[in-house]
Amino acid sequence: MSDVDVKELDRLLQQAFDTASKLYQERGFQRRVGFGKRPALISVDLANAWTRPGNPFTCDQEKMDNEIIPGMQKLLKAFRAAQLPVVHVTTAYEITDRNADFTDMGLWHNKIPIDVVNLKDTDLWAIDSRIAPIDGEYTLLKKRASAFHGTELAGILRANNVDTILVTGVTACACVRQTICDGLADGFRTIAVKEAIGDRVPGAVAWNLFDIDAKFGDVETVDTCVSYLDSLAAQKIAAE
Repeated sequence: MSDVDVKELDRLLQQAFDTASKLYQERGFQRRVGFGKRPALISVDLANAWTRPGNPFTCDQEKMDNEIIPGMQKLLKAFRAAQLPVVHVTTAYEITDRNADFTDMGLWHNKIPIDVVNLKDTDLWAIDSRIAPIDGEYTLLKKRASAFHGTELAGILRANNVDTILVTGVTACACVRQTICDGLADGFRTIAVKEAIGDRVPGAVAWNLFDIDAKFGDVETVDTCVSYLDSLAAQKIAAE
């Protein structure tokens, strides 16, 4: 799509959101879940197959390079300063033969080309080097859209007294959204970090963030989240 087309799509979406917001608010939607006392950062699929060009899963490169990665860098700096949990989530499969009698891909390969993300090709599912994990941060390998589905994530978060998850990554319409929905269902305060969420399809981010904010979590800016994290770090220093 051209820049003109994208701008027109954004205009039409905003018009639809304004109308829908009136209906939602009249019916008691768009409530605030709020920040809790101990957050974790859940970064979904910001691995090379999604963040770099040349892959079927590659997301909007302009947004990735100019918004998502810089936003993640700000968040990581704040989380690390506050010594709070960070989980980097990625996706890969061990048996990628679509004709195999048994595979860890389930049936998802019948819809999307997950067979290209082979566990043996470590560079594909490695977290982007610009936001690479450091010692003390956890990398979680998932097989499904949600970072919670069939993984140890909820247990790890509860064991570390986490009550809030700040979710970033790709894609807004699938893995990020499913992670947020499952996070709320599992009892965590869910925050979608606006500038640090992307997709491949124009309009998908805006629509999904609007819908998430109405039903499943709070959409907050990177700056708002960083201010919240900085306040937690200051409280910790004061307590010491």
